[in-house]
Amino acid sequence: MTARSGVPRLPLALSMGDPSGIGPEIALLAWRHRNRDGLPPFAIYADLALMRERSRMLARDVEIVPIADAGAAVDVFEHALPVVDVPLVRTAQPGVPDAQNGPSTILAIKRAVADVAAGHAAAVVTNPIAKAVLYDAGFEFAGHTEYLGALAKEFWPTEPADPVMMLASPELRVVPVTIHVPLKSVPSLLTTERIIETGRIVAAALKRDFAIADPRLVITGLNPHAGEDGALGSEDGDIIVPAIEVLKSEGLNVTGPHSADTLFHAAARATYDAAIAMYHDQALIPIKTLAFDEGVNVTLGLPFVRTSPDHGTAFGIAGKGTASPASLMAALKLAAQMSARRMHATTR
Repeated sequence: MTARSGVPRLPLALSMGDPSGIGPEIALLAWRHRNRDGLPPFAIYADLALMRERSRMLARDVEIVPIADAGAAVDVFEHALPVVDVPLVRTAQPGVPDAQNGPSTILAIKRAVADVAAGHAAAVVTNPIAKAVLYDAGFEFAGHTEYLGALAKEFWPTEPADPVMMLASPELRVVPVTIHVPLKSVPSLLTTERIIETGRIVAAALKRDFAIADPRLVITGLNPHAGEDGALGSEDGDIIVPAIEVLKSEGLNVTGPHSADTLFHAAARATYDAAIAMYHDQALIPIKTLAFDEGVNVTLGLPFVRTSPDHGTAFGIAGKGTASPASLMAALKLAAQMSARRMHATTR
């Protein structure tokens, strides 16, 4: 196959996400927009009957073709949506999550990663999962990021795997140091070492995967006004400042700690390439405000590329034909770009 400019020759491996959510239908919509939007070829790892039923339900008239692995997608992508069959235990009803289908949701992710490890796919793109549903099915990880870290160690045992979550859009890139933890636990989980390691991983990823030669990083404070010189909390001076000093000593372009309430307006965003925040909402509220439909979840620090739409399963609109594929299409495009840059770097 002749690749489009900036697109890897290998297709992408897309997991179905929760089969009762919008993942299957936005995959169908993305495929229909493949030529108009210049999407890279992809295969979805999903229940074959599910994809055919969703296509009929939404009157999308999409031809569905089963394939053995993502590598075969290049032969059919232009005329049909390639599906690597991952059977469900029970028929999935739109908007009605079922924990009995949890193992299939998990298996779809694992098979997608396995095909990247085997050289059949260039990168993994994951559709949204419902963590509470997976917990009922015995899922032992906090979310995608943590599970992908475990899969990286399984399939690339000699490679480092330190997963870090980035949310990326044309307007903003943000990275939370702590992710899916209660807010009250954040101060005890923040350490100087954790911030240093996050900064190193983000800087390296911006160079390798985003082609930014000298990444500019800003780091937020934890407390209002970055602690106000200790008047509003000691964590900023005791934990965050020492991390910034170490990163600077290693030659990284880092500033902070900055007050988060003045860091995300347009003029401020023009001064940096990525912002490292201390906790989930401090990072995700600004990017979801600025780019709710175009944001992409990227897992840094892995031996493979992984992206995902920056939204949830949207059970409330599943099967109604109103879901937007914009974030998924952005995730597919970014995964292709990142994969191409990694491929170029290894062949130079």
